[in-house]
Amino acid sequence: MFGEDRIGEQLAQVREALAQAAAQPGAQTEPILTEASGGRIQVTLGTDGRFERIKMTLSALKDGPEALVEQLTLAVNDAIDQRAALTAAPGPAPDMAAVNEQAARMQEASLRQFQAMDAAIGDLMTRLYGGR
Repeated sequence: MFGEDRIGEQLAQVREALAQAAAQPGAQTEPILTEASGGRIQVTLGTDGRFERIKMTLSALKDGPEALVEQLTLAVNDAIDQRAALTAAPGPAPDMAAVNEQAARMQEASLRQFQAMDAAIGDLMTRLYGGR
């Protein structure tokens, strides 16, 4: 019969797989600040991955629109690259299909066990009360 120890073992395996999935990186905890044009342009990327602020000095504006766009592009791409490095998963993601299959097998086995327990209780009640 499918015992409590086996159910506990399977639950522990499912919990471990789910914990690994939840522990995967993906959260940026501090804003990212990048600079370009010798610090005259600063870009801040918030913890939600959206740009919070772009700050530049007047001298950065005097370099002309093409230089400004080029330096802004460098700062923005640097911030995006830093975020990607921070939030990248260190290894392969857990196989959630396998976790789902394991949970389904455990559910089916539990159902069979509960049906057997229900039948045993019904049999006992019939013996105790004589089929009344």
